Amino acid sequence: MFDWNLIRSFLAILDEGSLAAASRKSGISQPTLGRHVDELEASLGVTLFQRGRSGMVPAPAALELAESAREMEQASGAISLAAAGASQQVGGVVRITASDIVATYLLPPVIAGLMRDLPEVEIELAPSNTVENLLRRDADIAIRMVRPAQNDLIARQVNTFEMGIYADMAYLQRNGTPRDFASLGGHALIGYDRSDLILRGFAEQGYKVDRSFFRFRCDNQITAFEVLVAGAGIGFAPNALARRHANLQRILPEIPVGGLPMWLTSHRELRTSRRIRRVSDYFGERLAALDLQ
Repeated sequence: MFDWNLIRSFLAILDEGSLAAASRKSGISQPTLGRHVDELEASLGVTLFQRGRSGMVPAPAALELAESAREMEQASGAISLAAAGASQQVGGVVRITASDIVATYLLPPVIAGLMRDLPEVEIELAPSNTVENLLRRDADIAIRMVRPAQNDLIARQVNTFEMGIYADMAYLQRNGTPRDFASLGGHALIGYDRSDLILRGFAEQGYKVDRSFFRFRCDNQITAFEVLVAGAGIGFAPNALARRHANLQRILPEIPVGGLPMWLTSHRELRTSRRIRRVSDYFGERLAALDLQ
C-alpha cells in the first residue's frame, strides 16, 4: 500500500507541471514534494518525471499511473467528505474560497462579524479566480459568479453583482463623454485580457467586438478596477464598488451591462456538518443583505 501523501504530491506535480506551481496549489513545500516523488519513484523502480528548466515533464510511467492515482484521490476525498459531514462539532476550521474582488471588497465586514459572533470557528480564506475543486475538498465553501455543474455540489444564489460602465470624471472632462456605443471606440477602454466575459456580454446585446477593443487589458479584477479609479479610461465595474468612489461617474446607463450572479456553494456531504452549515448560513444571510444593485 502506497503512502497517500506520496500520491497526493505526485498528482499535484502532474497537474501543475512544476514544483513551484504544485507547492502553491497544494500548500506542500517544494523540498517535500521533490522528496515524495523521489520516494515514489524508488518504491516503483521507474522514472515518473523528467526534470528540466521548463518544469517537471511526465514520463510514460507517470501517465500510466495517473488513472489509478486519481481513483485513490477520489476515494480519499469521499472518506474525508463523509467524515467531515458526520461531524457535529461547532468549532474548528472552515476554508472558504472566493474571487479576488469579492474576497477583497465584500467579505472583510462579513468575516469580522463572523469572528465576533462565532468565536469558536476559524476561517481560512483563499482568494482565487480559479474554480477550486470542492469535490476534492480544496475548500469547504465557495463563493463564485458561476453556478457549478457538478451534481454533488449544492449551490444557491444569494445576490447579484449589478454592473455599469464608469469613468473618472477628470478623464471625461479631458476626453469628452461618449453618447452611444459607437462613440466608445474613440476612448481608452479597460477590459479583460484572456477572459471573454465582457465580450460575451456585448455579443448578447448585439455588439460584436474583440479584445483589441480594449486599450488596457488585465484579467485581475482588482487591478482593472483600481486602474479605472485612477482615471486611465472607461471600464466596467460593479455598481456597489463604484459608489464608494466619488470621482467615478456612470455613463451610458441605457446599455444593458447586466449582472453577475453570486453563488454560495458547498459539497452535499458537508451540509450535514454543523460547523460548515453554520458558516455557510451566516455568509448566505450577510451576502444576501448587501445592496449590490
